[in-house]
Amino acid sequence: MEVFYYVVFGVLGIVVAALELSKNNKDRINTSSAFTSFKNNYLVVYSLMMAGDWLQGPYVYYLYSTYGFSKGDIGQLFIAGFGSSMLFGTIVGSLADKQGRKRACVTYCITYILSCITKHSPQYKVLMVGRVLGGIATSLLFSSFESWLVAEHNKRGFEQQWLSLTFSKAVFFGNGLVAIIAGLFGNLLVHSFSLGPVAPFDAAACFLAIGMAVILSSWSENYGDPSDNKDLITQFRGAAVAIASDEKIALLGAIQSLFEGSMYTFVFLWTPALSPNDEEIPHGFIFATFMLASMLGSSLASRLLSRSSPKVESYMQIVFLVSAASLLLPIIMASLVAPSKVKGGGISFSGCFQLLGFCVFEACVGLFWPSIMKMRSQYIPEEARSTIMNFFRIPLNIFVCVVLYNVNEFPMTVMFGMCSIFLFIASLLQRRLMMIADKPKANDWTPLNERNAEEAPLNI
Repeated sequence: MEVFYYVVFGVLGIVVAALELSKNNKDRINTSSAFTSFKNNYLVVYSLMMAGDWLQGPYVYYLYSTYGFSKGDIGQLFIAGFGSSMLFGTIVGSLADKQGRKRACVTYCITYILSCITKHSPQYKVLMVGRVLGGIATSLLFSSFESWLVAEHNKRGFEQQWLSLTFSKAVFFGNGLVAIIAGLFGNLLVHSFSLGPVAPFDAAACFLAIGMAVILSSWSENYGDPSDNKDLITQFRGAAVAIASDEKIALLGAIQSLFEGSMYTFVFLWTPALSPNDEEIPHGFIFATFMLASMLGSSLASRLLSRSSPKVESYMQIVFLVSAASLLLPIIMASLVAPSKVKGGGISFSGCFQLLGFCVFEACVGLFWPSIMKMRSQYIPEEARSTIMNFFRIPLNIFVCVVLYNVNEFPMTVMFGMCSIFLFIASLLQRRLMMIADKPKANDWTPLNERNAEEAPLNI
C-alpha cells in the first residue's frame, strides 16, 4: 500500500488524539452515575448498529461491480434503496411513534440482516430486494434510535444538556471509531483473508444480531403520542402541520435534506472519483481514513456543544461553507490536471488531492451529526418525532434518486458541483435559522387530534 495513505491516516490520528487529550474541565460535562450507565448502554447498542452499517459501506459498489454490473445498473440498485427509504421506510419509521421505538429498533436489525443475506446472490432481482430492505432499515436507523434515546432521556429526568454528550459520543464512537475498525476489519476479511467482497456483509449480520439481543434484554419501550385512536394518516397530517406551522422545523428539515443528500451522493461518487481509470485503491483503508476524519469533526463538536458559545446554529454556517468548498476540489483538479488514460496502477496525483478534500468533507460530516441531533432535540415536538424525522428524509431520497438515475448523463464534476451548491444553500438556510432561533412561535403546534377535538363542537 502506498505511503501516502499511511501518512494521511497517521496525521489525522495524531490530531484526533491531541484534541481528545487536551480537553479541560470547560470541555466536559459533569453527570450522574445513573446517566453514565444509561449512556454507556445506548453507546454499546448504537455502536453495534453502526458496525453493521459501516461494514457494508465500502463494499456495496465494489460487490455489485464484481458481479459484473455496470455503473448504470449499480445506480439503479442505489435508487431502489433510497426509493424504498422514501416510500416504505417513511411509513415503517412513522409507526415507531405509535407501535414503540424499541420495537422499531428490533425491526431495523431484522430487516438489515435479511438485506445482508441477499448479497450472496448475483441475481439482479435478489439484490434489488436487498436494496429495498436496506432502504427501510436506513430510515429506521436514522430515526427510531434517536427518538428512543430522546424520549427515554426525558422520561428518566436527566438534564437536557446531557443529551449533547450522548450525541457527540455516539458520533465519535459509532460514526468514528467503530467505522474505522469496521473499515480495517472489512479490508482484512476481503484482502488479507481473501474471503471475497461478501464477507463484510456476513460480519455485519452477526453484529446486528448481537445488538438486537442487547436491545431485547435491556431496553424499555417508549412511544410518541400515546393516543390510541390516531391512525397513520392522522400521524402524517399532524407531522405536516408541525412542519408548516413552525419555520424552525421547516428550515431544519431543508438543511438536513440538503446536507444528507450531498453526503449520500458523495458515498456513491468517491470510489469512481478516486479510481477513474480502475486504479488499485484500498477501499477499506480509505474508508477508515474518512471515518477518522469524521472522528476529528465529532471531537470538535463535543467541545463546541459543551459550551454556551458559539451556539450550534451559528457555527454550523461555517461547517456548511467548508463542506461546499471541499466538494469543489474534484472540479478544480479536473480543470488544472489533464486526465490520465493509463488503466490500473496506483492512485493518481489528482486523486491524492481529492482524497485530502474528501477528508475535510468527512470532518464536516462528523461535526454535522451531533449538531443536527442537538437541534432536532430542541425544535422537533416529542409527540411525532419519528414521523417528522422521516418526513425530512422524503426530499433527501428524491434528490439522491434523481442524481443516481442520471448518473450516466452527467460527468462527475457536474454532480460534485450540484452537491457544492446545495451545501451553500444549506449555509444560507442555517443563517436564517440562527436569526430566528430565539424567536418565540406565534402559534404553538398542537397535535392534530387535539385540534380536531377542539373544533368538533363548531361542526355540530
